[in-house]
Amino acid sequence: MEYKDYYKIMGLPRDASQEDIKRAYRKLARKYHPDVSKEANAEERFKELGEAYEVLRDPEKRAAYDQLGSQWQSGQEFRPPPGWEQGFEFRGGGYTEAGAEHFSDFFESLFGGGFRTTGQRRGGFAARGEDIHARLRIRLEDSYHGATRTLNLQVPEHRPDGRIEMRTRTLNVRIPRGVTEGQRIRLSGQGGAGIGGGANGDLYLEVEFEPHPLYRVEGRDIYIDLPVAPWEAALGATIKAPTPGGAVDLKIPPGSQTGRKLRLKGRGLPGTPPGDEYVVLRIVTPPADTEEARKLYREMADKFDFDPRAQMPRG
Repeated sequence: MEYKDYYKIMGLPRDASQEDIKRAYRKLARKYHPDVSKEANAEERFKELGEAYEVLRDPEKRAAYDQLGSQWQSGQEFRPPPGWEQGFEFRGGGYTEAGAEHFSDFFESLFGGGFRTTGQRRGGFAARGEDIHARLRIRLEDSYHGATRTLNLQVPEHRPDGRIEMRTRTLNVRIPRGVTEGQRIRLSGQGGAGIGGGANGDLYLEVEFEPHPLYRVEGRDIYIDLPVAPWEAALGATIKAPTPGGAVDLKIPPGSQTGRKLRLKGRGLPGTPPGDEYVVLRIVTPPADTEEARKLYREMADKFDFDPRAQMPRG
């Protein structure tokens, strides 16, 4: 049996809203109505549209179609799993302009046994709510120490009349220590509402770090550019280096250059094992803004036999 992609027939994405579905049907029905259309395949397309709309406009039939459709593999003949219709009974009546007798074998295989045209429901259809995915922006310190943040989230909910509307939900989200960028936090049952008493979906929050004035983050490792004076780099020194857990003593080896990377083991984000902090040295030249400073620089130029471009090719 041929699988019918109702979303493709109506030119819609799989997450289309009920309003999107109505608008698409009205537009295409006008285009392909046999009484007015000049398209060669107008009657066939009109019937396909009616069938697709009959399913997608009803949240229950749409949920069942989505569940079964996800099991279909391209290139294989479509067959519903045996006994799938048990527990599925749908509201009937209110057909589109294409009557029920015009629906395809594919439609009948899905809804023919449990589809009621009387408008009565003998049993309840239950479908799990959809999972919701959102981004959660946190500070690096939230990951380092752990935190709780309040999140206002717009989520779709089914109204009693079957339509979907967006509502604001306020959640207190616990941010675990050591969470990394791109990691997802799962909040069970906080996703879309179930249909017919079905379980709610889950909420997945993908962690994203806010830009930090000092640190860059790569996985559990953090990086910081640390300014040092020329004499600290040349002679060596012990200076204070910031870390998320507080300043620590850092030894600068003599003869260090800009770009040298020093590792502070275990000073990155918590974990098993924890990340490291990498300190990248950046030599900062004092300004020659006084006569005494300029004199010192001239003396250095006279006494040092140093050419910073000696290794560059001449040309």
